[in-house]
Amino acid sequence: MLEAKSFLEKQKGLLLLRFIKREYHIDMEQIKEGLPPPKFTRFVKSVKYMLYWEFDTKESYGAAQKNLYDSYWKAIEKCLVAPYDKYLGEELFSICR
Repeated sequence: MLEAKSFLEKQKGLLLLRFIKREYHIDMEQIKEGLPPPKFTRFVKSVKYMLYWEFDTKESYGAAQKNLYDSYWKAIEKCLVAPYDKYLGEELFSICR
């Protein structure tokens, strides 16, 4: 994925890019106690990753998806648990500190 990073960064209209590896378990006891989430000690089946990116327009997003599919899609698909989730939408609000 580090190989694909420079390719992804160059996509027209890209505003934000994050590739995230799931490393923590969240449960209700931890939430109720206000404790930090425990780190996974082992992974059953596979590790789950998330590719999160934001674009200036839907058209830029569509073009970037095609570019990704034509180049690094097979490598990325290996990182995902099938069937994988795809979420598309428009930002309602944002908080950055």
